[in-house]
Amino acid sequence: MMDWLQHSTGGLLTLSGLSIALLLLLIIRLRVEPFIALLVVGLLLALAAGLPVEQLVGSAQKASGSLLETGFGGILGHVAVIIGLGTLLGSVLEASGGAAVLTRTLLRLAGERRAPLAMGLAGLIFGVPVFFDIGIFVLAPLVYTAAKAGGRSIVLYALPLLAGLSVMHAFMPPHPGPVAAAGLLGVSLGWVIVMALAVGIPAWFVGGVLFSTWIGKRVVVPPPEEMLAAAEKARTDRAEPPLSLVLGIIAVPLVLILAGTFGSILLPKGSTVLSVFTFFGTPAVALTIAVLLAFWLLGFRRGMSRAAVADLAAGALRPVAMILLVVGAGGFFGAVLSATGVGKVLAGELADLGLPVIALSYVISCALRIAQGSATVAIVTTTGIVAPVIAGLGYSQPQLALVVMAISAGSIIASHVNDGGFWIVSRYFGLSVKETLKTWTVLETVLSVVGFAVAALLSLVV
Repeated sequence: MMDWLQHSTGGLLTLSGLSIALLLLLIIRLRVEPFIALLVVGLLLALAAGLPVEQLVGSAQKASGSLLETGFGGILGHVAVIIGLGTLLGSVLEASGGAAVLTRTLLRLAGERRAPLAMGLAGLIFGVPVFFDIGIFVLAPLVYTAAKAGGRSIVLYALPLLAGLSVMHAFMPPHPGPVAAAGLLGVSLGWVIVMALAVGIPAWFVGGVLFSTWIGKRVVVPPPEEMLAAAEKARTDRAEPPLSLVLGIIAVPLVLILAGTFGSILLPKGSTVLSVFTFFGTPAVALTIAVLLAFWLLGFRRGMSRAAVADLAAGALRPVAMILLVVGAGGFFGAVLSATGVGKVLAGELADLGLPVIALSYVISCALRIAQGSATVAIVTTTGIVAPVIAGLGYSQPQLALVVMAISAGSIIASHVNDGGFWIVSRYFGLSVKETLKTWTVLETVLSVVGFAVAALLSLVV
């Protein structure tokens, strides 16, 4: 029996399927932290597959070359700095009032009739540096105010904002999911940014503009009075930063990373200019520059003390620890899957079935998302499964970036009661469970399907 599991096609596929089933059991039924579940299942899978203990954990004298250390360290060495710096950037922009000035300016320019579109654009722009839930906490009071002024359903104003925040969180670096997937697949963040814009903006338009306008007229929910009162009480008269400064700081890392990516294609190899573009276009360097600019221009120059900035940074980084542990454990799980040889087996089976890898990636990510609720876990686990399949296919950087988009699209489908985001949306916008399912859950599904459809179409031409 063990020989069949470890050396036959059916056995390896069975082992892979059982490991995923056990992972979901631990996370869903037993409420085990995803980090622990991925680590335990990875170890059990390696032992069941017959991998040598020395290959798995090393020896008492040396563990640096083991799957445990290289799986964790290989991915964290790539993503930890980027996720940490991105979190710091978002926290400074949020604390300085950058989100409020951006949204108010868009609302003023758009006028009352186009206020929902303005909220959507605010979510799309501010969603680049800020985590999804933080974006809701900061911008929800402006949604209440706009909905009351417009006299229409809060759904009409909230869903465009949520769509913008969601697509950026799902597709755009420096958010954890796409950064982790890019690291596991070895794709440049510059290409991920390009494809995130190409995939995310059409998805946002269909979900955040067309669907939100349609459903906002059919699900009529007034702004919650207690939230309106809280928003009015929390309003301050502090001076807000100029809009140009906020947009400039958000744009700095994106422009530098894209310049580094396309400089490597367009500039002569070995040239001084290329070296400059490469240095400043390295994601860690680009984000460091943006964070330092934000600390100085939005923090110190606007009266924030060193102690306040230090407290802000410490508070922002606390939630990142568990995200990084999940990403690292996912890297280890993927390394074990690769070492068992199941990747080559899957590649052969897919070739026989004629199923494209991008479609397989999306389906697996959808299934994991619906089953356990976490988008990050769905992305990391899916990437670990498909990375060995992709390794021998000779995909280009744009093609790999589109696979990242497909995985990310699957990770946001059908948000329901096992997803923390579902309850945040329900609570902050005064929606019942039924109303949240009819609006938010369907919106996430529209964003997912459109995002994958665009990625799949682009994969035919790149």
